[in-house]
Amino acid sequence: MAKKLEITLTRSLIGRPQDQRVTVNTLGLRKMHQTVVQEDNAAIRGMVNKVSHLVTVKEIEA
Repeated sequence: MAKKLEITLTRSLIGRPQDQRVTVNTLGLRKMHQTVVQEDNAAIRGMVNKVSHLVTVKEIEA
């Protein structure tokens, strides 16, 4: 089965640099405590790594 990532925005974007805000929006997160499910690939992993201090990530089987 393909792995997926469950990504939740846990920290606010207020006062964050514009590139971090864009990365979070690209992941599909718009509000605090919103959760999205994304495919587990290198591009998504790179974005999560860039904003790892703002999100929590859980691997799920889907």
